[in-house]
This record gives sequence, C-alpha cells and structure tokens, in this order.
Amino acid sequence: MKYEVTGSIVVYKSNLIVLQKSIESFLNTALKVKLYIIDNSPTNEVEKICTDNRIEYIHTNKNVGFGAGHNIAIQKNNNQSFCHLILNPDVYFDSGVIEKLVDYLKENPEVGVVAPKIFYPDGRIQYSCRLVPSFFHLFIRRNYFLRLFLRKKIWYNNLAFSEYNQIMETPFLLGCFLLVRNEVFNKVGFFDERFFMYMEDLDFTRRVLKFYKVVFNPSVSISHIYERRSSKHLKTFFIHLKSMIKYFNKWGWIRDKKRKLINNSILSKIKYKQ
Repeated sequence: MKYEVTGSIVVYKSNLIVLQKSIESFLNTALKVKLYIIDNSPTNEVEKICTDNRIEYIHTNKNVGFGAGHNIAIQKNNNQSFCHLILNPDVYFDSGVIEKLVDYLKENPEVGVVAPKIFYPDGRIQYSCRLVPSFFHLFIRRNYFLRLFLRKKIWYNNLAFSEYNQIMETPFLLGCFLLVRNEVFNKVGFFDERFFMYMEDLDFTRRVLKFYKVVFNPSVSISHIYERRSSKHLKTFFIHLKSMIKYFNKWGWIRDKKRKLINNSILSKIKYKQ
C-alpha cells in the first residue's frame, strides 16, 4: 500500500481559517498520508491554502454534495491506503488521534469504522453515537417543542446513558470524523449519492454493519464546531427533510424490523451507567 491513511474533506464556501486548522490536524503526523480536498465552491479560493505536497486539490465546479464529494476522493484513492478518513472542514484535533485509531483498526480486524469522542469547542460533549432512528424519532429531533417534551427519549437514543467513557459498538456515528478500513468500501460500496447532504452517514454505517462492527473509541477526542445548519436555515432544513424521505423510502418507514434487531443487539452490549 502506498499510504497508511488517506483522507478527504469536502468543502463548500468554507471558512478558510477553520479549514486550515482541519487540514493541519490531519497532516500533523509521521504516518504516510494523503489528503484530498474536494471543493464544491463556485470559486477555487480554497486552493491557495492547499500548499502541502501531501494534498490533492480537486475543484468540482459545482456543488455535487457531501457524499458524492467524498466518493470522488475514495475512487481516486483506489485502495492505495490501509484506511480512509472522512473528515469535516470544521473539525480539528491534536497529533496522535489518527495514529491511535489506526492502531485500533489494525488490532481489531472485525471493526470496519471507528470514531473518537467529540467535543464542542467550548468543551461540551457532542453526542455523536446514535441508535438507528425511527421516523418518529427524527421528527422529534426536528421539532423544538417536542425535543423539550421528549428529552429523555433523545438522551436514550443518543446512548448518553453510557456516559461516553467506554469503547462501544454503535449503529450510527455522525459523519464528521469516520476512519474507515479501506476494504469496507469494496464490500459495501461508497456513499449513496441520492443523499445530497444529511442521512448519508447513517445509510453508510448501516450498510457497514452487515459485515463489520462500527465502533466509538473515547480514548482519543476531537473538536467539532457543528453548526447544525438545518435547524437554523430553511434551505438546509428542506435538504435534510428530502434526505430523510429518501432514507425511509430505502429502509422502511414503519416496518423496519432490522432497525429494532440492530438496536437491541447494540444495547445488550453497552455497560449502563446509572
């Protein structure tokens, strides 16, 4: 293999200061790495900060979406690395994070995807692990008043009872930082490009579960700004809604029997902190 780790960041009119921090986080390693910057922006302004020879900058000239952007990098990579990091442009972390997670994948061949503990920049924990949601659960998350009324259900579906201090299997990891064993893509395929943005991470990890474990590893941590744009902007809200409809059309609205089987299996393995 040519590289130990490849990675991809998909950008669209991203804050260059924040993006630079994300790029530097990935490149701050002694491992042999390569980073693909997939720029969906109308201009190529991002290219001016892609000066490191370990970066390959690709300007798409149009906004192809999150999953499709990462797919460009995964296809370009073409199994040249042991694993591939799906990374958001608003994530940053210290050196050693990637190394420890790579070692974890090497020591645990049954694990296909691993992700670290995530914090907001102010130090609050970000609940990045989820059970496979029902339509009702996602409807709750999108409604402010229902979220207030059913906080305990959301807390439970976020696996918050685990206190996020144990290595645990989880069926759904937020897609801001996913370290994926490269052979996974050969078995389950890439991101489903029918999802322009949102839900593609859930769809992907759910497909991975057929062959591998998806694991949360809190031994290392990262910071994620996480703007939650779909809760603040009407346009992104409708993009999120459209992706939700596509997801449930694919996996089932009410009679999603596998959802319950997956969730029950995961819950049986988590050590409860009460």
